[in-house]
Amino acid sequence: MEEELKCPVCGSFYREPIILPCSHSLCLSCARNILVQTPDSESPQSRRASGVSDYDYLDLDKMSLYSEADSGYGSYGGFASAPTTPCQKSPNGVRVFPPAMPPIQPPHHHSTSALLLPIGPRNSCLTCPQCHRSLILDERGLRGFAKNRVLEGVIERYQQSKAAALRCQLCEKSPKEATVMCEQCDVFYCEPCRLRCHPPRGPLAKHRLVPPAQGRVSRRLSPRKISTCTDHELENHSMYCVQCKMPVCYQCLEEGKHSSHEVKALGAMWKLHKSQLSQALNGLSDRAKEAKEFLVQLRNMVQQIQVTLSVEAKENSVEFEACLVAQCDALIDALNRRKVQLLAHVNKEHEHKLKVVRDQISHCTVKLRQTTGLMEYCLEVIKENDPSGFLQISDALIRRVHLTEDQWGKGTLTPRMTTDFDLTLDSAPLLQSIHQLDFVQMKVPSLVPAPPFLQLEECSTQNNSATLSWKQPPASMVQAEGYILELDDGNGGQFREVFVGKETMCTVDGLHFNSTYNARVKAFNKAGVSLYSKTLILQTSEGLFRRMSASLAARLQVNSLPSPLEFLQHSEQESCASPGSFSRLSATLAARLQISALPSPLEFLQNQDKESCISPVAWFAFDPGSAHPDIIFSNDNLTVTCNSYDDRVVLGKTGFSKGVHYWELTIDRYDNHPDPAFGVARIEVMKDVMLGKDDKAWAMYVDNNRSWFMHNNSHTNRTEGGITKGATVGVLLDLTRRTLTFSINEEQQGPVAFENMEGLFFPAVSLNRNVQVTLHTGLPIPDLYTSRASLHA
Repeated sequence: MEEELKCPVCGSFYREPIILPCSHSLCLSCARNILVQTPDSESPQSRRASGVSDYDYLDLDKMSLYSEADSGYGSYGGFASAPTTPCQKSPNGVRVFPPAMPPIQPPHHHSTSALLLPIGPRNSCLTCPQCHRSLILDERGLRGFAKNRVLEGVIERYQQSKAAALRCQLCEKSPKEATVMCEQCDVFYCEPCRLRCHPPRGPLAKHRLVPPAQGRVSRRLSPRKISTCTDHELENHSMYCVQCKMPVCYQCLEEGKHSSHEVKALGAMWKLHKSQLSQALNGLSDRAKEAKEFLVQLRNMVQQIQVTLSVEAKENSVEFEACLVAQCDALIDALNRRKVQLLAHVNKEHEHKLKVVRDQISHCTVKLRQTTGLMEYCLEVIKENDPSGFLQISDALIRRVHLTEDQWGKGTLTPRMTTDFDLTLDSAPLLQSIHQLDFVQMKVPSLVPAPPFLQLEECSTQNNSATLSWKQPPASMVQAEGYILELDDGNGGQFREVFVGKETMCTVDGLHFNSTYNARVKAFNKAGVSLYSKTLILQTSEGLFRRMSASLAARLQVNSLPSPLEFLQHSEQESCASPGSFSRLSATLAARLQISALPSPLEFLQNQDKESCISPVAWFAFDPGSAHPDIIFSNDNLTVTCNSYDDRVVLGKTGFSKGVHYWELTIDRYDNHPDPAFGVARIEVMKDVMLGKDDKAWAMYVDNNRSWFMHNNSHTNRTEGGITKGATVGVLLDLTRRTLTFSINEEQQGPVAFENMEGLFFPAVSLNRNVQVTLHTGLPIPDLYTSRASLHA
């Protein structure tokens, strides 16, 4: 709970906390420190006259107010009157800036409130360090914010509970530890002083003696303080405004802004909101209990994983390794090399399982600590006897409790990894198939099924995906229990399993563009595995017909050439990069255009970037199957937003491992200056944090002023220039040069963001409910990159 009681600016317990309109609290002194003076032409009065909201007014350097995304130095340079000054860093990471001008001294008169709460400079601005909302102070300055008396009371009780043991108040020299407290006398006694000064006879016999701890509680629960209105300091709060959700006095109802609002009795609303908060806490308490049990389960999983590879491995290691070495020696040097790979696979699986479970333990522990702290704070708030003070913060607490409960209920308490290690070595494959050796299940002797055959008419490719279909021979008398589909690596390398199951059709995504794959399938049952089917050759690349058409049309001075579908006619669906196919296409087009001939392939490739000319273009959408549950899809999965205030991750449906790829995202909606992130990620990236927080994502996150690159929670290359509604963010993944580059509105944003990019990457975005983006794919490489690439070449 201690985290709930500390100021986000100074990192210490709140001192004289005030409540901001966004329901967050600040120390009064901290609020003075982060005040910023605004130009006179932008006063609250002129703002209201122009119909502009105070919250949308300032284009503040909000990212400089917290350290997570800052480079270590910042200043308020947005106003002419604000000199450039270094910032100071508070204990919890929030950056505090000196005021732009010396504060105006309050007039020397006898007003107590003016001495306690300075008004501050005229036309001052305050930005909440937690939600980053900005507002302009009116003529009352900080006096316009209500004091958070409930929070003060909770802090006082918390600090008292941490204090040393209570001492007797009547011991003359060294006070002994108190044993009782008299509620009527309000005095703590040790046993000798109680017998001497408070005998249980006469009038004192009717006094009630309680244990010291209970007496401390009764002292803390002192009669409630009468709260006064912030607008009318001499009036007490008497009613509750339903529309504004705040306590008001009778003068506010008669002549203030609440005169036409619905109001209810203060006591009734106090009891109602206490009841609502208590009910909300019941659900959150159940979630916290489940989380504690879940953490115990995860810790047991770690022990089981360690025992599996430590105790069992030690007991059976001699026999298992001897058998494995004997089999590998029988299959000569090639099998020995494969043995090393298999042992490395076991260790990698072990490390992967431990890492996944430990990461989940860490993530769940942090979330449970935050939940427990919120619960303890809410319980202390419920103990308060101040209706108006309670109602000032109750709505925000109820929302936080419901939001925290929802976060626990979306698959958070499900293990991401099992403890099973199902790895059994089978030495049956023939010597010529040694490169296929892998761990498989034990087999029971019986009849082996016949090899299946691929149905060519139902097999196809699209973008970097391939769909294959197969079936058993009609005359086969042995039933198959399942099938194993294998593909090579697209370069004539080893085959690998991509599907095991009972289905007879499979679509494989994430293949290389511009590559030729070999596919085969075999059947299996309890008896064993059948022979392979005939090998099918698949081509995933399709030449960039649009660019070639545009180039040819420009050279021939015609408006356009036939569409790609017409190109494919009479070409037997061969790649357009083939010279023979190109000749046939040229002859067909020349005949249709009634000209003698088209340029030859060599002429066409002259002065062209050959790699970009034949580079494929991918069309894809966002993937609902792998996205976080809070992501909202529309527009055929091309447009996404979120229903949570926290950042959530969504991936593209197509993965890239080779070639040059470019896509864009337009900003359809951008409210309250959030920080969406754009980039690429592995398929196993964390979906409930900002993109780039873990080591599975490479991203650029950007606000309305500037951007940063982030990978594994490391922030680099702060660059000026942000986004607004209607902006376009471009992402360029060049796996030929192994680089990732970003652009905003067709201008490169910063240097090359990341280098040494290898493996399979999926387009990725993280956003919250304040952002909506639309994906645009199938785009050519932008000129700003091709020109730079030619210079490097």
